Amino acid sequence: MAQSDGGMWMEEGLMSADQPFRQLQAPDVSQRKLLQMPGAAVPFPPLKVFSDGEPCVLFQARKLSLRYEKQKQLDLTERAFSPQNPVDTSQSVCREDKATVIMRFGDVEDLKGLSIRLQLSNTFYESSGQWWFSVDSVSLLYNTSEEAVFNASDVYAPSSSSYHCLHVSSLQRYSALLLPSTDPARRWAVTFTNFQIQAFNVTSGKFSPASVCATFMTPAILMGLITSLILLLVLAYALHMVVHLKHIEHEDEHKADVYFPQSPEHPEHCCVENDAEKNIL
Repeated sequence: MAQSDGGMWMEEGLMSADQPFRQLQAPDVSQRKLLQMPGAAVPFPPLKVFSDGEPCVLFQARKLSLRYEKQKQLDLTERAFSPQNPVDTSQSVCREDKATVIMRFGDVEDLKGLSIRLQLSNTFYESSGQWWFSVDSVSLLYNTSEEAVFNASDVYAPSSSSYHCLHVSSLQRYSALLLPSTDPARRWAVTFTNFQIQAFNVTSGKFSPASVCATFMTPAILMGLITSLILLLVLAYALHMVVHLKHIEHEDEHKADVYFPQSPEHPEHCCVENDAEKNIL
């Protein structure tokens, strides 16, 4: 990532890394491309979580929205990332292999003591020969004792890079990288737009080149598969009709050549009629 004028952040550059296959516990990168793509500018600089005076986690999103059941959507973007009124992250913790980012928003609308907690881990995989960090879960804590927990194990990247995805969300239309793991979570819709995070290997206040998510079943791919299936069904039906018509035509030709003997009382009349019919045909 590079910082442009006015504190805006844009993605640029390329990044390559060994991609391990998920064997046993190794991350699955078959749906991941390690590439930093151009993206839209975000309004605020990254949120920084410090450990011993040094940043250990960088976190950013162009939009952070929550919705509880059918209530109105809550936009927490400015509360989370505005440098003029920074969110409280004093309870966040960073260690060598674990990190917890806690953003405390206080009372928001009807929610009392709302907090968002991200659990991260850092693991070395021998199959790739490098460290990988992952966001293990995203939790919403509210009303003192209620908690909605989402599994986010598909959000991961090499520790030498950051992770970027256009949507990290619990909604199916955004590929649902956040999967409800508790009953309260099923009543919530959480969406991070233009999501980017880096942990455990933050060498400056800037993001490293990003490992960009690439989900397999995007809406465009799904529509393409459905269209292909419809065309195959139409083609199969057309072939079936052609074969059926040829079969009917063959049966008609066969019936025309069949000899039906008449009563032996009129043999001559029978033969004359048959000869006349054959001549006509």
